[in-house]
Amino acid sequence: MAVYKTFQPQDALAYAVAHTSLFEGLDPATLSCSEIGDGNLNLVFKVSHPSGTSAIVKQALPYARCVGESWPLTLDRARIEAEAMLIESELCPALVPTIYHYDAGMAVTIMEDLSDHVILRQAMVAGEHFPRLIDDMARFLADTLFFTSDLYLDQQQKKARVAQFINPELCKITEDLFFLDPYCDHERNNVYPGFETRAAALWHNEALKAEVAELKFRFLTEAQALLHGDVHAGSIFVRQDSTKVIDAEFAYYGPMGFDIGSFIGNMLLNFCGQWGLMAAEDQRNAYRSGLLESIDQLWSGFAERFSEHLSQSTRDPSLNNLRWQSRLLRGIWQDTLGYAGCELIRRTVGLAHVKDLDSIADEQRRLQAAEQALILGEALVLQRHELDNMADVLAMLVDKVRY
Repeated sequence: MAVYKTFQPQDALAYAVAHTSLFEGLDPATLSCSEIGDGNLNLVFKVSHPSGTSAIVKQALPYARCVGESWPLTLDRARIEAEAMLIESELCPALVPTIYHYDAGMAVTIMEDLSDHVILRQAMVAGEHFPRLIDDMARFLADTLFFTSDLYLDQQQKKARVAQFINPELCKITEDLFFLDPYCDHERNNVYPGFETRAAALWHNEALKAEVAELKFRFLTEAQALLHGDVHAGSIFVRQDSTKVIDAEFAYYGPMGFDIGSFIGNMLLNFCGQWGLMAAEDQRNAYRSGLLESIDQLWSGFAERFSEHLSQSTRDPSLNNLRWQSRLLRGIWQDTLGYAGCELIRRTVGLAHVKDLDSIADEQRRLQAAEQALILGEALVLQRHELDNMADVLAMLVDKVRY
């Protein structure tokens, strides 16, 4: 096994040439390589040739890039990401970038270059629409969650998968940033100037904190399916005719509603942010209405496809019970709402903000959008057991829109 070293661009270029066939027959002197990563954890290099041939070389660092060596992280997350993406690609080959090579010792993955796509968050901040996105994400969520669960896998295979994807360090990041930091005056929190009083009210909301504790406990204990673990708008690349889900290094076995809720929470963050991003009121109202319709379509698309899998592909006869399956889907629904609320809250007052809010130039509108995000987040967490269907959710959301 190779001895780990941190790549420089010339290292990534040489590695891509040596470990893929993409650049065979090309003069290495005509290749270029640059580091393009803007994430919190890893190095990302693009190796390319003027002909258009290209690849991405992603290397995990032994620490969190956004903090530095004071926050050490396991390199095993590169293995987890590569193996999770290979499973996802078997289930949804069109929705995951192609993996060309993986090296555990160097913590390196070489994968398809998605330069002809854009990051979903960037596109949503600009108010763009992608006609395939919702159907693609409903399929990705239904297929990856069902076919990695006890509903489909042999019990021994499922238990081996759980062991394969034990991911304590990355899970600890989620446990802290989702369920701990935003609900107390933690040094990692990033509270907007002028928003301190509102954040303090959140920190003292004991009813909310009790519900978050329940959601955290489920995150800790419910090994329902292999989660992507980080389904936000920065982990999805889009084109008008294509959707690709990336960055599965937070993958682990957890509650199905976490992935669905994380994505819905990001759609609602964009809903809130458009208050300060889109100036024309008529255009803004139409776009926001479209976002709510998309959330409705996402859940209905997921529920329909997941229910088809339940009826056609459930292998355990004990679990092939319609009454219990209805109860299971109800539980996924409630978890989805709760985790969507947690995503709204943690992206507003926690460490990792989003451009949907941060890029609002007008300070007053930014604070109003942040207030709106907390209002919706708190309501989803607190009312998730009372909201019976998406019509109830959308009515609640519209009722609570202040900005």
